[in-house]
Amino acid sequence: MIDVHTHLLPGVDDGSPAAEHSAVVLARMAGQGVTHVVCKPHLRASRAAEAPCEDHLRLLDALRVLTGPSPVLFPGWEIMLDVSAVDLSAPVLSLGGSQARLVEFPRRGLPVDATEQLLRLRMCGVVPVVAHPERYSGCTIDTLLAWRELGAVIQCDAFALLGAGPTTSFARSMLEHGLVDILASDNHGDRRSLSAANQWMEEIGAKEQGHVLTLENPQRLLADRPLVPVAPVRFENGVVARLKSLLFGRRERVDES
Repeated sequence: MIDVHTHLLPGVDDGSPAAEHSAVVLARMAGQGVTHVVCKPHLRASRAAEAPCEDHLRLLDALRVLTGPSPVLFPGWEIMLDVSAVDLSAPVLSLGGSQARLVEFPRRGLPVDATEQLLRLRMCGVVPVVAHPERYSGCTIDTLLAWRELGAVIQCDAFALLGAGPTTSFARSMLEHGLVDILASDNHGDRRSLSAANQWMEEIGAKEQGHVLTLENPQRLLADRPLVPVAPVRFENGVVARLKSLLFGRRERVDES
């Protein structure tokens, strides 16, 4: 598995507080089958020109000394689009050296020009990867269809699929419509992982989609290759159907007795 969204660069944002802590989390990820991790601190687009890129690369090199060769660590940023027009084409803002840029919007609600902002980024030659759209108030399936049409990549948080409430409902609806390109942990130095979501995907009968979401498409994104379309997930074919079958089977046996 490849995790393209973590906050494990130590001591720079609300993620991992120290390198030793990051090393423990990364070792656990490696044990779960994660081979590559992008460490991406928060950054406001309005401050992109002032991003402390060299300082963060030094921190990443120091973290590599602690973690060894596995998992392989890449630099990146999670860029809050707090201004309508911004140039994010500088290579130092990239996701692991690719043409991709991980971007996010305010949770309180999408800007009225959100789609236009993503289109401007595409026209500048970068690939916007929209982080966790399941969180954004006002985001709909039609919104995601428009973003996908202009060439944006949709990244859903793995943890969102495993919870309950409106965020989980929308995240699963995104899967049902085939509108998720990549799953990532958004680990902040905690126990969030791709492995739990990957296992859940297998349990609901979507093992192939899980493979594409957690390995093939992240790998392609980092290599600037076209992503593979992810087939819609049919929840009735997985755990839900098996639970219904078990429940109704029990009822039939009771009725017959």
